Amino acid sequence: MSEKFLVFGLHAVEALLSTHPDRILRLLVSKERHDQKIQSLIQLAEEKKISVECVPRHELDRLSNRENHQGLIAFCQRANAYFENDLENLLDNISGPVLLLILDGVQDPHNLGACLRTANAAGVHAVIAPKDKSVGITPTVAKVASGAAEMVPFIQVTNLARTLRNLQERNIWIYGAAAEADKTLYQADLKGSIALVLGAEGSGLRRLTREHCDALFCIPMAGSVSSLNVSVATGVFLFEAVRQRVSS
Repeated sequence: MSEKFLVFGLHAVEALLSTHPDRILRLLVSKERHDQKIQSLIQLAEEKKISVECVPRHELDRLSNRENHQGLIAFCQRANAYFENDLENLLDNISGPVLLLILDGVQDPHNLGACLRTANAAGVHAVIAPKDKSVGITPTVAKVASGAAEMVPFIQVTNLARTLRNLQERNIWIYGAAAEADKTLYQADLKGSIALVLGAEGSGLRRLTREHCDALFCIPMAGSVSSLNVSVATGVFLFEAVRQRVSS
């Protein structure tokens, strides 16, 4: 049987109810919430024959380790996990130009959740990250992703450099984000099969990752801020790729 997993927060639970209600085992709702939004989600759960239980808010606080659960926690079966050897099959079944997001050592669950949400909106085929010193899919990641953690394949790999080489052998161009790059993002041709690589909070791309990139591009910064949060930078890079592909 699949591992049990907590999903909390209004948007994340609503997305799960809408897309994969069969995975929800039961729903816990705060006794203190009686608003229309909660009531509509309870009604949706009951329509889908999901057990709903009203509990004190402190019980939800305990289960979520005092994260912002918004009065709602779903116990569910974890989605089918993607493993490193699934990547080849996933790529084989993509028609048209490939769009991948690679996150090199992102450790903050809020950043990963935001990146997954943006990746889903941009039509990314998969998000890849190293297993070492990187956050995986946690309840906090799922909440911030607002359902995207259920939709976008997230693949953690043992050796990121080897994965980058394998992608290059498939004629997928590897483009890294680096503040010191000579060319800006808006000089890049992002219409073909590409993997966009963004680094960890603060430190950026690791040396070996940087060396495996076909090119590095920066986001032009006009103000006094020298860098952007990785989730914001991810949005800028991905939607420039979307813009180019839509207009081509």
